[in-house]
Amino acid sequence: MKERGMIFNAEMVRAILDGRKRQTRRIMKVQPENSGFSVRRIIESSIAKEIGMYFWSQDDARGIKARSKQFSCPYGDVGDRIWVRETFCAVPDNDEPAGCSALLYAADGNGPYGKWTPSIHMPRWASRITLEITGVRVERLQAITLGDICKEIGCGLYDFRPATYGFQVWEDLWKSIYGEENWQANPWVWVIEFKVVPNVQDNPA
Repeated sequence: MKERGMIFNAEMVRAILDGRKRQTRRIMKVQPENSGFSVRRIIESSIAKEIGMYFWSQDDARGIKARSKQFSCPYGDVGDRIWVRETFCAVPDNDEPAGCSALLYAADGNGPYGKWTPSIHMPRWASRITLEITGVRVERLQAITLGDICKEIGCGLYDFRPATYGFQVWEDLWKSIYGEENWQANPWVWVIEFKVVPNVQDNPA
């Protein structure tokens, strides 16, 4: 099992804490050379380290015509863990061994006591949320289903009337983060499914 940090904004942190958010999509750094390529995953191989890796392939009637170098999901695989990085503030206290007496989180609407520390600079010890990956797959950004939109943004199916409104909400959310051009490019994304597990910081070995 491996652990990696991942940044979430305040709204998504609240959705995770409420048990509403169960998926996240992240743009793949390795995109195919052209639209004729599709992604494949290695299920069986005589080389153990290749199992679970991905590659882009271009097929014709005789099989695989061309393929890319193999690559793995940078966020981990099923069973691996993600610790949530979020904006926080450490309340200073020189009498404490850690140099602080409490941690405040922007997602909670409290503080700050001093200045907020951006999520990208959050150390592992300050993280309060640990996620376990339950599924990993690859798909086009705009191939998302209404059910998965609910798992992404933390809402219910009946929150969207009509259903097309849900897709508009998803489009607007993505554009607000990555921009219009990225939405139109319809990139391939990693779809990471997860569940919240006890935080190792709360139960040190």
